[in-house]
Amino acid sequence: MANTPNVRFKGFTDDWEQRKFGDIGSVAMCKRIFKEETSDEGDIPFYKIGTFGGEPDAYISRELFEEYRAKFSYPKDGDILLSASGTIGRIVEYDGKEAYFQDSNIVWLSHDDSVSNKFLKVSYSTVKWDGIEGSTIQRLYNDNFLKTRFMIPKFEEQEKLGEYFGQLDNLITLHQRKCDEVKQLKKFMLQKMFPKNGELIPEIRFAGFIENWEQHKLKEVAEFSKGSGYSKGDLTDTGTPIILYGRLYTKYETIIREVDTFVSPKSGSVYSKGGEVIVPASGETAEDIARASVVVNAGVLLGGDLNIISPNDNINSAFLALSISNGTSQKELAKKAQGKSVVHIHNEEIKALDISFPSKLEQDKITAYFSEFDHLITLHQRKCDDLKEVKRFMLQNMFPQKG
Repeated sequence: MANTPNVRFKGFTDDWEQRKFGDIGSVAMCKRIFKEETSDEGDIPFYKIGTFGGEPDAYISRELFEEYRAKFSYPKDGDILLSASGTIGRIVEYDGKEAYFQDSNIVWLSHDDSVSNKFLKVSYSTVKWDGIEGSTIQRLYNDNFLKTRFMIPKFEEQEKLGEYFGQLDNLITLHQRKCDEVKQLKKFMLQKMFPKNGELIPEIRFAGFIENWEQHKLKEVAEFSKGSGYSKGDLTDTGTPIILYGRLYTKYETIIREVDTFVSPKSGSVYSKGGEVIVPASGETAEDIARASVVVNAGVLLGGDLNIISPNDNINSAFLALSISNGTSQKELAKKAQGKSVVHIHNEEIKALDISFPSKLEQDKITAYFSEFDHLITLHQRKCDDLKEVKRFMLQNMFPQKG
């Protein structure tokens, strides 16, 4: 094993040491809280492994909190809490706010002054934990935690590393928060700028538009077709861009301008002409497939599990995608989905969908407005992903690697 990393801060040349976590401290945890001691409301938030790092699972009384905090182990401000069950190694830095954490599933290292908590927080993401047990539910037992080996530099270098990666984490959190905030605002405005069920106008409109929206069966204003079969196994590093249905859940917003998956084209493939609305034909849940996106550019391959909708000239494609993916139309489409472990939706069900349309000019303005939301979401998500990649690369190069 190498004793020095590839990249270091200026002025540090000493070898790193290999240690066991048991050399520097012991595993600590809060005392177990039983279900009958918790409630839906209370003074002190209570966290189990499933809610670790998120919203509290329940609450406990202040009296119980004060009693257990005085008698048993409790984290200090800055301690790094770690999940020892399920997804091993999830971490949260304890911020000093009053809270209680479930026994044994959530642990922390009560350690001496030779290690910085800032460094420890980063180091946890680089170690290979010793002796994780279990198949369905994995478990890191305390003895195995303490036997796990890790590399450690002098304290001053630990502090610098912790501060550097802390800044990266803050930037990642900032952009993810901004992305989530824009998504929430977009969701709110979609509820306000499309008519509710049974109504002819939305709550919020651009100035100058007063006419009622018209309702049509989708088959009255569009033509329908299907994509051609490709799978993940067909993907290549370069080639012709292709959209596979699963990416509609994880990658793309309403308007698809850039495609980052490629294949070598087969004969009989279906290419976009630009302006097609695509709806996944398969998914894990009805809500998954009750969504749509518009493909802006021509020449993109459209995979086989995609329903393709080509609206007439009076319909803005992006407006149609927004309409299908939200509000009453989305709920109606979800009801039409069929299947259990995998659900399906076909063009015949989509054709029968009722969609409300304003004038083409109002459609265009609505589309442009929500396009700005998508631009901001993509911007922040891309920045977040770039920073995660920087962090991954620097972790590989600022910590010694196995030889």
